[in-house]
Amino acid sequence: MAKTVVVYFSGYGHTQRVAAAVAEGAKASLLAIDEQGNLPEAAWEELAAADGIIFGAPTYMGSAPWQFKKFADASSKAWFVRAWQDKVFGGFSVSASLNGDKQVTLIGLQTLASQHGGIWVSLGLMPANKQASTRQDVNNLGGSVGLLVQAPSDAGADAIPEGDIETARQYGARVASIAARLKA
Repeated sequence: MAKTVVVYFSGYGHTQRVAAAVAEGAKASLLAIDEQGNLPEAAWEELAAADGIIFGAPTYMGSAPWQFKKFADASSKAWFVRAWQDKVFGGFSVSASLNGDKQVTLIGLQTLASQHGGIWVSLGLMPANKQASTRQDVNNLGGSVGLLVQAPSDAGADAIPEGDIETARQYGARVASIAARLKA
């Protein structure tokens, strides 16, 4: 069985809820980046031992917040020795707006995975783009590069639409499944 890890930063709890749903689908462990942008040393060891890594970050002002960027910069130690070479990667982003420039954040996460020599996993789900579609449908935001989630700015994490949470579970399962197939 492949080991998958979800490493994320959450400023207000919304990204944390999505990370938990992704981890549930992937049967993965969770590593939270703290408010200072740090991970404990044991977390770096867990990332090194993982077969799959899923990045998660909110989108603030068109990109990942500085705490996630600090983690990304610190990953240069792993990059230098190719510690994450050929690992399977995925990623997700949360913002208050339906679009909110989350695609830009996902491209940043995908670029980070690619710099590490990783194999990126797309969302792999058809969009819910019919007239009858609702926010409760899977992939109702129409993502393809990775998971897109909308969380109202004036509500807690429990207000995230169930369609986004179910999409998170399915994406986590997809990343873990591909990591397991490539490990075999």
